[in-house]
Amino acid sequence: MSKRIYVLNGPNLNLLGTRQPEVYGHETLDDVHKRLLSRAVELGFGIVFFQSNHEGEIIDKIHEARGQADGIIINPAAYSHTSVAILDALNTFEKPVIEVHISNIHKREAFRHHSFVSARAEGVIAGLGTLGYVLALEYFANAG
Repeated sequence: MSKRIYVLNGPNLNLLGTRQPEVYGHETLDDVHKRLLSRAVELGFGIVFFQSNHEGEIIDKIHEARGQADGIIINPAAYSHTSVAILDALNTFEKPVIEVHISNIHKREAFRHHSFVSARAEGVIAGLGTLGYVLALEYFANAG
């Protein structure tokens, strides 16, 4: 049975490619999905790719992942800095979590420097653009 990785994306990432391209680049979320799916196939992984602007829907996906996923890659976007609820949900997930940020949150506004999700993540990838998602997937390929 191949590994299944849930890739969860938070608010406004549906606008990727058109929203602040100077910060987030020109790739769309669909481009990211296709790139990640291609790499997942090469690695023999299945992925579940999900985006929502609604905190509760992201939490529901984390709960779903508890019985189905070998890991979670999450870009909680603005919820990184505000959502104890997403942290609590991730704390119920017993397998690895990698947090991804397209921009370097530490070079941005001070309120973005803290992420609640980081307290649960095995690793955080920030500032490498959408490549961060692929690197997170590579972690699962090499984590044994």
